[in-house]
Amino acid sequence: MWSLSIGGVDFYHIINWFFIYSFLGWVWETCFVSFKKGEYVNRGFINGPFCTIYGFGAISVYLILKPVGGNILWLFFGGIVVATALEYVTAVLMESIFHTSWWDYSDKKFNFQGRICLGASLGWGFFTVMLFRVLHPMVEEIVGLYPVIAGEIGVCAVAVGYTADFCYSAATAFRLRERIPVWEQAIALTQGELFLKVKEKMDSLEQVKGLSLDSLKERLEDVEFLRELEEKRSSMMKEITKELQSRKEAAASMLGHNVKRYVKAYPNLNRGYRIHKEKRDKKKQERNKK
Repeated sequence: MWSLSIGGVDFYHIINWFFIYSFLGWVWETCFVSFKKGEYVNRGFINGPFCTIYGFGAISVYLILKPVGGNILWLFFGGIVVATALEYVTAVLMESIFHTSWWDYSDKKFNFQGRICLGASLGWGFFTVMLFRVLHPMVEEIVGLYPVIAGEIGVCAVAVGYTADFCYSAATAFRLRERIPVWEQAIALTQGELFLKVKEKMDSLEQVKGLSLDSLKERLEDVEFLRELEEKRSSMMKEITKELQSRKEAAASMLGHNVKRYVKAYPNLNRGYRIHKEKRDKKKQERNKK
């Protein structure tokens, strides 16, 4: 088994590289998201310190582009194509299987279906160059530090734990899929309540400042006034988003730690359900027309 060759590389090295890259991907994702949120967020599909898509993606990119590894330009554009294709296919599969979205680029410029975007694709190109020039030589050196027998035993032990964790996490994701429709209804009601509160706050702001519709029209050219209104609107929308996320996490905590972790780490999970629902409703309408 260990000598099985894929793309000219034996299985022993591939599986070792896979777990190392998965770990490095988890470290990057967790640190980046935790820094943005100002609190610890455990990213990754499984509970353990591995991001599978990074491990699989790094190995796939390396094996596919190894023949052009000496050409930086080919590596850059090849990385864009291979990694973006992998990202898109993974997003579609995850949405189809679990009816959830594990990332969302809808708010990014030049995105396609919220699954991929130009900025991320360019990032994959730079990452591919760094992979061949910096990361992979380092990873190869790490694997060479320990005896092969130790690597085989270690990989088997990690693989057993990883498989168990993956199965448990998949079961949790399926369970989450069943609950999202209920949450969507609750969130719709909550949004109505929160928007009503925002309207009340804005009405109150108008009363305090003595604003009326006529006076508001007169001040449309007041840049400072418009900036203040925009800041208020932005602040209130952030409050709504934060409150909705808090309520989703509270509901998720009732289903267990792992469900809560998913909701906390991936706030756009519901998007996958909406996409699936739209497709289902569209097919239903087409059948009814016939």
